[in-house]
Formats: sequence, structure tokens, C-alpha cells
Amino acid sequence: MFAYKILIADDQKTIRHSLHVFLRHHGFKVYEADGPESVLETIRKELMHLLIIDLNYTRDTTSGTEGLALLEQIKQIAPNVPVLVITAFGNVEIAVEAMRRGAQDFVEKPWDNNRLLASVNNLVKLQKSESHVQRYRAQLKQDLNQSVSTMVAESPAMQSILNLVRNVADSDASIIILGENGTGKSLLAKMIHQRSRRFEKPFVAVNTGGLSEGLFESEMFGHVKGAFTDARDHRVGRFEMAEEGTLFLDEIANIPLKQQNKLLRVLEMGLYEPVGSSKTYQSDVRIVSATNATMTTEIEEGRFRRDLYYRLNTIEITMPPLRERLEDIPVLSRFFLARLAEKYRKPVLKLTARMEADLLQYSWPGNIRELEHAMERMILLGQNASIFDHANYANPDMSPTTSLNCMSLLDIEGYMIKRTLKENQGNITKTAKALGLSRSAMYRRLQKHEI
Repeated sequence: MFAYKILIADDQKTIRHSLHVFLRHHGFKVYEADGPESVLETIRKELMHLLIIDLNYTRDTTSGTEGLALLEQIKQIAPNVPVLVITAFGNVEIAVEAMRRGAQDFVEKPWDNNRLLASVNNLVKLQKSESHVQRYRAQLKQDLNQSVSTMVAESPAMQSILNLVRNVADSDASIIILGENGTGKSLLAKMIHQRSRRFEKPFVAVNTGGLSEGLFESEMFGHVKGAFTDARDHRVGRFEMAEEGTLFLDEIANIPLKQQNKLLRVLEMGLYEPVGSSKTYQSDVRIVSATNATMTTEIEEGRFRRDLYYRLNTIEITMPPLRERLEDIPVLSRFFLARLAEKYRKPVLKLTARMEADLLQYSWPGNIRELEHAMERMILLGQNASIFDHANYANPDMSPTTSLNCMSLLDIEGYMIKRTLKENQGNITKTAKALGLSRSAMYRRLQKHEI
């Protein structure tokens, strides 16, 4: 069983022993230090979850200067480890000064066990939460650095968009990216972040279309333990994860009206509260959003707030479908073939003139994502594989050569979704209704099938 590690620093052995026994009884792994040098030596060797330090270590000294100096050194070595100051009665002013310099809490000697234990538990949870955020941010940064940081594009339509991005990326202006599924909206959002002044901070993406109304606030703003039945621990929200960075809100049109008001408040005032908490947090994030919906229709039909839309679209970018950027199809195909050949350790294949002609004649309802899948199939099955046999169900326009009886249940589901999408001209709401799905369930299936 995992035990949180606590270091107790006090020059009096009886105090260290008393705290040691008490905290070990409550499941903590306890270390001891009799002075500043011992504290610094220990935290250089061991990762602690909490430090409990006295402010005075020399006999007959009550100024607290030793403890304050130690605190500054601790913050240089282990800045994310919380510190609980323990001080004699009458030194509260010194303890307050210690908190000003970075300590998280203080207790007075002689201490109340219940008060001490409550403070220890709260600070350990704080350290756990902050460590989670730091690991999450580090992983996000690694994922972002490993992703494609530029877009393969030669068409005039895309060159115009890339020029616009170069002009606005370094500002804090909110950007909304419109376009069909598979046109590269998420990649463009990452590209905007990488070219902004926030590029060293987190890029956090959330598929708002896949969040139920009940989970929206908890996912976006976090919650405290006990906020609702299943809230067994504190949860960090996406706004906090993206602090000082970029928050990418995908499928923005699918946020329920009731929750749109809460999002609007954050965008207008920069303020939010985790679910179940009375503490208000200040947010500093840059918002980039995306949707495949026609926003004017969503607003006119009362499904999306006009004032929220204005907050999101300081800059509006519309990604063209692949059928409207034919110049990019050959270069994208060669790019995918080279990248996928490296991924699968296969020879790089070349497109024949006939293959390029077929690529240019096809309408690509799945856009770039569908093109990538076609190239992946070529790499895996070889040069003689038909570009469009990568799943007849994926291309409802084409004459199928494989019956439903030869398809898996998963493939049939994908086929039905794509066919119904085509019948409804790509309208997600109408497609979900025709298939008997909620919008959030529909978005989850779109994500599963990478449509």
C-alpha cells in the first residue's frame, strides 16, 4: 500500500518522536531531521510529499530567522512540496511571515491532534493534485512536440489560412475554426499554439461534444471531494490544466445551453469555481475552439448563445474540404506514405499516374482523415492494393464489392454512420436523430470510427 512521505524537522527529539508516532499511526511514512542541514540533505535524496518544520533550531532563539532561511532554501530545491510550519505560542506573526514566503499552513505548539491531522491531510492532497497537474502538463508538452507542427499544403485556399495564422497566432485573440470533419481543425489549433507566445505552456484539448450535461462542469472546472456522490477525491479541471497555455474546445456547438452560460462567465471575467467549492479561481488561458456545425443556424434555432459565439470568434477560420483543395491531395498522399512507411518499417510506395488521377476524381467525404487511412492501407497491403478497398463501407459513393455479411459488427456500425451522414449532408444532429442516438453518443461514435 502506498504511503505518503513526511519529513519532520525540529531540534527537540521529544517533539519529533511524538509527531512521528502520531503520523505513522495514521498511515504516513515519517522521516526526521534535527536541523536545517539535515532537512536539505534529506530532500535532495528523497521526494517528500510534505515537510513539517520548526522555525527555531538554536537553543534560546525565538526570532524565526533560521526557519525563514530554511524555507527559502526548501523552495529552491523542492518548490512543489508543501510546507507546514510548527511554532510556539506567541510566534504567530513569524508563522504568518513564513506563509507569505511560501509555507502553506502553520500550527501552534502544543498542537491539537485533530487540527494537525486535518492540515496534514489537506496539504498531502494538495501536493498530490499539483503533482498530477505537473505530470499531465509534461505529457501534453511531449505529445505536442511529437505531433506534426506544420500543415502540408500548396493550395491557394490553405496558403491564405496559413498566412492568417502567422498574423494572429502570437496574439491572445480567441479563434474559432470551422469546417467538416477530417479537415484538420485540431492540427491547426495545435499549430496556432506552437506559434504563440504561450508555446512553452500546456495545450489542453477537450471534446466538448462528448461531455454529458452532468459531467461538463466537473470536466471543465474540476470538483472537490464530496461535491457529489462519486466525487471521492479532488479533480483538476481543464481550465486549471491549461493555465497560461491554450485550451482547445472541440465540437463547441454541442455544449448544452445551460452550460454555455458558465463558459461565457469564464470568457468574460476569467473566473470559475470547481464544483462543490466556494473558492473562486482566476483563469489565464487562450481559447481556440472548433466545430463542424453551421453556427449561424445553431444561433438562429436557439441552440447556441449569440453572445458566447461573439466571445469565441474574434478570429474565424474556415477549413476547406479536401475536394476544394485538389492541389494538396498528391502532396498529402506522398507525405502520408512516407510517414506511415517509417511507422510500419515498410518500403516507401510511389503513386502511379493512374492512382493520382483516381485520388483527384474522388470526393473524399472523410477529408484528410480518410485520405490518410487510404494511404495506410496501401502501406500495409502493398503497391497492388486498391486505394478504395480500404473499406467499402467508408465510401458510400462507391459501388461496394463486399457485402455486409463479410463485415464485422464494428465495420457495419461505421458504414451505417457514414451512409446516414451522407444522406443528411453531414448534419450531426439529423444523423444522430435518424440513428436513435443522443448528440453526445453520436460524437463518441464519430471519434471511435475517426470520422
